[in-house]
Amino acid sequence: MNIQLTADSTCDLGPYVEERGIGIMPLSVILGEQSYRDGVDIVPKDIFDYYEKTGGLPKTAAPSIGDFEEFFGNYVEEGKTVIHYNISAKSSSSHAYAVEAAKKFPGRVYVVDSKALSSGQGLLVMKASDMLSEGKEAEEIVVVTNALRPKVNTSFIPDRLDYLYKGGRCSRMTMYAANVLKIHPLIEMQDGQLVAETKYRGSMQKCIDKYIDDLAIKYPVYDKRRCFITHSSADKELVEFAKKKVAEKFDFQEILETVAGSVITGHCGRNTLGVLFIAK
Repeated sequence: MNIQLTADSTCDLGPYVEERGIGIMPLSVILGEQSYRDGVDIVPKDIFDYYEKTGGLPKTAAPSIGDFEEFFGNYVEEGKTVIHYNISAKSSSSHAYAVEAAKKFPGRVYVVDSKALSSGQGLLVMKASDMLSEGKEAEEIVVVTNALRPKVNTSFIPDRLDYLYKGGRCSRMTMYAANVLKIHPLIEMQDGQLVAETKYRGSMQKCIDKYIDDLAIKYPVYDKRRCFITHSSADKELVEFAKKKVAEKFDFQEILETVAGSVITGHCGRNTLGVLFIAK
C-alpha cells in the first residue's frame, strides 16, 4: 500500500520531517495583523522579538477544512493513502477540521487525534514511520498508534510563566510568585489536555535534574527505541545537561533533540524544556 504519513506543524519533529518524508500541514501564527505559516515563514525568534517590542503574544489558528481538503487531495491524487496526526483535539480545532475534510476521501485518509502536542505527537508519527518501513498496512498503523496514545509521556517545564500568563493559562499572582520564588511547574498532558500539578523550585538546571529523576521513578518500564528532548530555544548548557542526565537515568537507543516551532513557543516562551517518550 502506498502510504503517506502527515502531521500538523505542532509535531515539532525538526529535521526528522525531511528524513522520514512526513508531510506537514502548518498552523497559522498571527502577529498583529499579519498571518504566518508555522515552520514556513516564521521562526521562534520572530515570536521573541514581537513579545519584546509589543508585550503581546501571537494568536494561532488551525487550517480550514478547505485547506485540509487540498492538502489531503494532493496525496490522494498521487494514489496514496494518508495517515494524518493532529495536535490534541482539546488544544486546537485542527483535528476536527481534518476529520471533516477526510470525509471527502472515504477509505483514503485516516485522521488520528494524538491527544498530545509537540514531540509527544511526534513520537506517534515516528512510530508510524517505523511501522511503515516494516511494511505494515494503514489500518494496523492506525490501530497501534491509537493504542499508544495514553502511554506517551508529554511533559515539560517552563523557565518563566510570562507567556502562560499572557495566554490566559495562569493568574498574574501565580506568574509573579513563580518568577520571584523561582518556581517551575511541571506541565503535562493528561487525556489530551495540559495540567500543572508538581512544582519544582530553584534554578532551571536544578529543576530539570529533579524532573528527570521523577520521570525515571514514574516510568520504570518504557519503550527504549527513542526519546525526544524538545525545547523552545533553551540555553545550550541546559540542553546538554538534560541529554547527559537522560543518558544516565534511562537506556534509550537514541536521544533526539528538537526545537519547538512557533506555535508551541508562542504558548510556553523561551527556555522551556521537556523529555518525551513512550512508556509501557
